[in-house]
Amino acid sequence: MSAGTIILIVIAVIVVILILWFIGAYNGFVKLKNRVEEAFATMDVYLKKRFDLIPNLVETVKGYAAHEATTLQNVVEARKMTQTASTVEEKLANENALTGALKTLFAVAENYPDLKANQNFLDLQNQLKGIEDDIANSRKFYNANVREYNTKTEVFPSNIIAGMFHFERKPMFEVDAEEERQNVNVQF
Repeated sequence: MSAGTIILIVIAVIVVILILWFIGAYNGFVKLKNRVEEAFATMDVYLKKRFDLIPNLVETVKGYAAHEATTLQNVVEARKMTQTASTVEEKLANENALTGALKTLFAVAENYPDLKANQNFLDLQNQLKGIEDDIANSRKFYNANVREYNTKTEVFPSNIIAGMFHFERKPMFEVDAEEERQNVNVQF
């Protein structure tokens, strides 16, 4: 074999390796993107369950704590905002606001012994607690998939494929840390 033939074979092997790497990297992005979307859809199911439970909870509290109209209105408004979200980022932010409004609602409920003893309220509260646990677990699953996807979009050399095919970073579902540190303000 001549030196020219060996060089052509080496170049052909390198090109084949690059093509195979390129295909593998692209397919890896597609798989990760689909896992992120699946994780969000799973979380969205639990968020919808919570969303559907809220009107019953508000009505139950309303019967006992009629003068807590502002708190109840905040829960209703936060619920409405989650329904009208148009982007993933907006939905995640609105879900955090709804979580804060629900915490305030339960803090208010602590001041009404008759409400705390109401079986319907207790049942709704237990259902919501279970759903909140499911949301927390699905949030972890979603964020783990997003972390893996975002890492792949940023590390070399896969960031080249990400840029070429517009695989862009996905948002994490983060709790508003400042809001979480605040004490719930209950006033009468």
